[in-house]
Formats: sequence, structure tokens, C-alpha cells
Amino acid sequence: MEAEVSTIIKKNVALSHDIEAVFGTLDENLTYIESCFEVKLLLTPNDLIIEGNDCDVEIVEKILLDFYQLLDKGIQFNNSDFKGLIKIISEDPSICLQDCIFSSQKHISEKKQIKPRSLKQHLYLQSIKNSQIIFGIGPAGTGKTYLAVAMAVSSLLNRQVNRIVLARPAVEAGERLGFLPGNLQEKVDPYLRPLYDALYEMLDIDKVDRYLERGTIEIAPIAFMRGRTLNDAFVILDEAQNTTPEQMKMFLTRMGFNSKVVITGDITQIDLPPGKMSGLVQVTNIVSKISEIDFIYFNQEDVVRHPLVQKIVGAYNLFESKEKPTENKRFHSPGS
Repeated sequence: MEAEVSTIIKKNVALSHDIEAVFGTLDENLTYIESCFEVKLLLTPNDLIIEGNDCDVEIVEKILLDFYQLLDKGIQFNNSDFKGLIKIISEDPSICLQDCIFSSQKHISEKKQIKPRSLKQHLYLQSIKNSQIIFGIGPAGTGKTYLAVAMAVSSLLNRQVNRIVLARPAVEAGERLGFLPGNLQEKVDPYLRPLYDALYEMLDIDKVDRYLERGTIEIAPIAFMRGRTLNDAFVILDEAQNTTPEQMKMFLTRMGFNSKVVITGDITQIDLPPGKMSGLVQVTNIVSKISEIDFIYFNQEDVVRHPLVQKIVGAYNLFESKEKPTENKRFHSPGS
């Protein structure tokens, strides 16, 4: 067992910042650090003392000093941001806190800073940055679509691409477009609404509407992609578990020059008719060995919505693991 050591960070360093940003409400950030590492944090009138084993003391000291440096650079944190970043480093201590933050302007949307809140989110953002085609697969609430849209907006604002194309299959919960009221656009809009919501979180409503009017941002059902070549574009296919194999092949072959493609989906929520193979399930067996294509698999622990969502996902996973195989249970999640 490693010998216990201690180190001291002068409290006046922290006090040069918003004290709540550093220590959290009622020191909850410090308490969270103690729960993730084998350390004890002691506050004195002038110092913050870190006690524990040598390795963890060194990691925590580096975390706090990096945190102060990020605050000096104008990076804003709330308690959820901080806890998410601590969780990332507790899972992989080789990751530096500053590496998790995309602090340069090209990684910040007009209304939001892009901050990962789990190790998988960090790896997902790195994959989107470095790879040409990225699959983000996992349960609801893990940030798959939100982060992809955030990176798309960032790429557009920094003129790395000329347009954003967001696509979704118009198939959910057994509904059929022909039975819905209205014209074609009115029929498909409800299926595309989550993509609009993500955009409106990151850009002013007027700017989103102008981009949509000019075609700089396009939101459409996947069927509208047929026969096109998408150059200089950031292309996202959401809810890809509801594509057919034919649609998935068609979509992947739309990729043009200077384009990036992100495919997101949850293979535990397939709404295709019984007996119909999901294109997302099939494609993992076809293109997984292509080096330029990345697959990031999220799980229950990566859910970053309300804490109850993580518990609900876990409860369903437990129920389904005990359920006998049926005709409707047509898949198995990789890594589960």
C-alpha cells in the first residue's frame, strides 16, 4: 500500500476566482473529488491541504491547478461541468483536465461551450475532431446527438464546412406518414423536431431560421438524401437504428469531399417492423475494420440527463436481461 503524503495549495490562489466555481456550493466539488480519489481535502484559513496516497495526491493537485488556469483563461464552469470532468479523469488519469476542454474559439458555439461530461463523451469529441466517419451508439441521454450538432455548428461558424445536413428516418413507434395529417413537410417535421431543438440551444433563433431559409442548414428525412453528393458539409444521421440496410448504405455513400459524417443511434430502441434488419446493427459488422471509421459505444453510466434517466435506463437493461428472447428482441448491443 502506498504511503500517505500531503501537499498544499495556497487558498489565496483559489480565492482569486469565484470561490463557488472552485469549491462548489457548500464545498460539494471538493467532496466529489474525495469520492473519486483516495484523498482527503482539508480547508484551512489560508491553504487547501490534499492528503492521501502519492499517486492520487499528485492527480488531484494537477486537477486543481489546471482548473485555476482554465478559469484564468475565461472558461466558465458550473458544478455539473466540473463533476463530469473529474469523472473523466478518475476513469483515465492519463487525461489532462485542459485536454478535455475545447477552449479555442473554433470549439465554442455562440451560446454554448462544448464540454465533455464523461470519458466516452471526451473520446467521442476526439473522434469527431479526428475521423471522417463516426458512429455514436448508446442509450438516450448520453449526448450523442447534442455533441454532434454542437461540433457541426462549431465547424460551420469557423468555416471548416459550408453547410450542415441533419437527417433522420421518418419511422417511429410503428407510425406511418400516410396516416398523419398535413402536407409532406408537416408530416415529417415532428420526427425532425429534436434536431431543431438542439440547433436552437446553440444559435439564436433568427440565425437558425436564416440558415434554414438559405439552405446553409438542412434538416430532412433520410429518404431525401438519395442521389446526392454532399461536399463541404458536416452531415449527421440521427436515430440511425431505424434505417434499413439499404438506407444506411445509401447514406454512407453520399459522403463528398471535405465532409464529415456522424451517425448516432440506440440499438435498444428499434422501431422498424418485426423481421426487418436495422441498418445500424448490420453496418457495425460491415465497416468496423475500416481504419478511417470510428465507433464509440456509450452505456448507462454515460447518461448525462436528469439522474433519474440513468436509473430508468439501468432498470430497463436489468428487465430486458432477464426477459426470455422473443420475436421482438432482434439485436444485441456490442459491449453490453
